[in-house]
Amino acid sequence: MSVNSEEFTMEKRRGLIVWVYSLRQLKNLRRFGFVHYVSRRMKYVLMYVNEENVAENMEKIERLHFVRHVDISHRPDIEMNFAEKIGTKAAFQVMEDKDDIEERNATIRLAENV
Repeated sequence: MSVNSEEFTMEKRRGLIVWVYSLRQLKNLRRFGFVHYVSRRMKYVLMYVNEENVAENMEKIERLHFVRHVDISHRPDIEMNFAEKIGTKAAFQVMEDKDDIEERNATIRLAENV
C-alpha cells in the first residue's frame, strides 16, 4: 500500500454577488466557482471563486445575457482583529457628541419601579 503524500492547502476565495434576471441558467454559473446561496425571491446568487481569477471571472460573468450586475465581497479587505479595541477607550472614540454622552449615562427604569 502506498501512502498519498498530498497536502491540503487552503485556496484564497472571494465572494461574488451575482444579480440575475432569471434563475433558469443557474447551472451556467457553476462552472466559474462554488454556488453557495441562491435567493429566488430577490434573484441573486452568492458564489465563491478563486482569488487569483476574480477579475477575469467577473468580466466573463458580467457578459452573460441573464446577469444584471456583479458585486464583489469586500470582507477579506476588512481587518477582523478587534482584540486591541475590546475593553479600551479606543472602542468608544467614535461617538463624541453631547447627546451620545447623555444617552450613555442614562439609567433604564422599568415601569414597575417608577
